[in-house]
Amino acid sequence: MKRGKYELKKRAERQQETRLRIARATLELHEILGPALTTRSAIAQRAGVTRPTVYSHFPDDLTLGKACSSLEMSDNPLPDPEPWAEIPDPERRLRKALGDLYSYFRRRERLWANVLRDQEMLLDDPEALEADAEIMEPIFLHWERMRETLAAGWGPPDSPPGLLLGAIGLALDFQAWRAMTRTQGMSDEQAIELMVGMVRCAAGVAGPG
Repeated sequence: MKRGKYELKKRAERQQETRLRIARATLELHEILGPALTTRSAIAQRAGVTRPTVYSHFPDDLTLGKACSSLEMSDNPLPDPEPWAEIPDPERRLRKALGDLYSYFRRRERLWANVLRDQEMLLDDPEALEADAEIMEPIFLHWERMRETLAAGWGPPDSPPGLLLGAIGLALDFQAWRAMTRTQGMSDEQAIELMVGMVRCAAGVAGPG
């Protein structure tokens, strides 16, 4: 009986190891090629398993995408907004947040660029769009937490909240960061200055001097 339980445990561990290997191979290929060009055959080859094994663990793109996204969030988590909330001054808080986020963007730029590029291919496929939204939901929720944390404390109280939230959302946007740093050749520090000025303007707060 004990031996049977041991064998079941070892089998479950092997299955989990295989599942993780497949998810990691998928994530690596997404960073190299992008999701649209990542085939099950390529995943199987990189993970050292057969194509049917990939399907047995992940029968559809939704389950595979969720596992891949979860692994990325575990290996390379987005900046945590909780420490930002400890900074009472909203401008200092925003500067700290953008510094953390833009450093993250630099580390994971290739993956994010590929993922967002390939999302454009889903616009005419409602089913694929729905699956993609489900895969990305934890990331979207985290982004919303970041935005809400950074929106607190700006004044005056009668300033349009939609304008402020929109400005902060743009400051947190990967494509906006990439346009500033890659297209316009700005440094992260310059991009932060530009975004802080924009948010300050949206909040109706006068700049220094």
